[in-house]
Amino acid sequence: MLYLAEVQKQKGNLLTTNLLSSNSKTELKLLACQRTDQNWSTVSEDVIAAEEASKLNDGALVLVELTPNRQVQRIQEAGRPLVNILQNFSRQLEKFKLKEEEIDQWKQSLTFQAQELNRREMEMEVRLEQLQHMENDFQQLEAQKKEVENSRTEIEKLQQEIERNRQELEGAWEHLRGEQRRLEEFQADCQGKVLDEEQSRVLKELLDRLSSQVAPTETVREHLNFAFELVEKQQGTLNQHWEQLEQQKTVAVQKQEELDRLVQEFSDRQNSWEQAQHFLYQQKAELNVNTAILTSKQEYAGILKEQLRNQEDLSQQIQLLAGTGGEGILAQVDVKALENMALDELQKVVQDLQEKLEIDSSFVHDQEQELKYKQEAIDELQNKINQASDNDVINLEMELADEKDHYQMLNQSLVGQRRNLLQRQKLIKQHQSVLLKRQGQTLTNEPEQNPIDLGPILLKSENQRQQQSQELQKLEHEIEQMQAGIELAQGMVDNQSHDLEEQRRELKTMEENLQSLRTATTECWSRVNLYQESLQPIQDCLDGLRQKLQGIVDSLAEVQQSGDYQLQAIAQMRQTLLELISQPELLAS
Repeated sequence: MLYLAEVQKQKGNLLTTNLLSSNSKTELKLLACQRTDQNWSTVSEDVIAAEEASKLNDGALVLVELTPNRQVQRIQEAGRPLVNILQNFSRQLEKFKLKEEEIDQWKQSLTFQAQELNRREMEMEVRLEQLQHMENDFQQLEAQKKEVENSRTEIEKLQQEIERNRQELEGAWEHLRGEQRRLEEFQADCQGKVLDEEQSRVLKELLDRLSSQVAPTETVREHLNFAFELVEKQQGTLNQHWEQLEQQKTVAVQKQEELDRLVQEFSDRQNSWEQAQHFLYQQKAELNVNTAILTSKQEYAGILKEQLRNQEDLSQQIQLLAGTGGEGILAQVDVKALENMALDELQKVVQDLQEKLEIDSSFVHDQEQELKYKQEAIDELQNKINQASDNDVINLEMELADEKDHYQMLNQSLVGQRRNLLQRQKLIKQHQSVLLKRQGQTLTNEPEQNPIDLGPILLKSENQRQQQSQELQKLEHEIEQMQAGIELAQGMVDNQSHDLEEQRRELKTMEENLQSLRTATTECWSRVNLYQESLQPIQDCLDGLRQKLQGIVDSLAEVQQSGDYQLQAIAQMRQTLLELISQPELLAS
């Protein structure tokens, strides 16, 4: 199982100055345990002995793999793996934040959809209530229409009865006029003659029959009055609906005026929003141009920083070549103490230094190999980017940026390690020289090389570095100013975008309200038109019935007048007959 541990050393008597220790005990303090690839958990501060870590510095963090019986299998420095773990954790954290933002957006969208559905449901309920109310009104109108139809049927029956009575009355009049003509002819024939008793009786019977043929008009008048009452009752009910129609028309006119006002206001605000949107597009375009210029300056600044780092690395390499890199450490070696040290201890020191040098050389070689592998991975990713589609380029570029960061970090860490390796090589040569001298062996002097004066090169490199540093400072100052200006412009753009978004939402709400008002106005006008289309035929029918009833009343008055005339004529005829009968002298003659 893999553990994260800290190297702890219990130091004894020091025989060398800050280089080696004797009689020391190396232990590993376990800090965390790996459960899965991405899961680590803390453990109790357990300490195990590990002589394999004696070459490592005190306090160093290492990854140690233990067997089930807690024996050390493998030890490696934890610096690079910890960096990889932290980078993976950062990437996972960024992905988690993106997922959270996406979930929040979905929540907002679902909330808005739920509100919209609730609003539409309420509108549907209101419209259902309105339709139910209209359906009830239509049912009432249909019932009233049926009542009017029934009244019209009764009136037509009355009209037919009156017409029949009128025809009978006209027949009676014809008969009366015939009898009157006959009477006149009889009177002309009977002048100078005397009516006998039989003739008088016949004439009286004829007059009585004519009197009984006069049609009564009281029943017809009662029916007409009842029909008039029904018509007026229907008219009263219809007047209520006409009043409702006027109210609906007033409401429709008010809604139409409100709709026209809102349409004008919406048009003005939409034009203002479009102008502000166009101005915002211009500001965004200018901001993009400045951002592009800033990006180019930042890239150029990065190039200058890279050149400065390269200049510094070159200066360090030149200084190492010039022999300045190891003088400080060599000066720290106490040659007199080495000469006075026991020969066995000195041999042990040299052997430890050689082992430490081998470990450092192996570590630097591994790091160099890893650096080589990183470069190969970068080249492979670059080839994939050149051949990938647009959808995969973004992910590959992110991986390429991560690999370049890893490469840069590893390369920077190797600069000091290479320098330390050279210093240790010189240090061990110094110790070996003292050991060979004490062992009486002849020192093999390496052939001296002609010294090369690298001072002018260092001076020229330093001058170039100072010039580039000044140029970088100037460029960074310009970048800071541009960043401040861009941040200010970005803030203004964000505020304007926020304001425009608020205005857009208000316009959308206003448009929805306008659409609702337009729908309500259309429904109101439809209801008014439907009411008017339904009421007008009923009103026309009632007016027609009223006119027909009035015509019947006029006809009935004429019939009544004719009946009165008939009765008056019969009374006169009866009076004349009685006078003839009551004159006995006429009978005697």
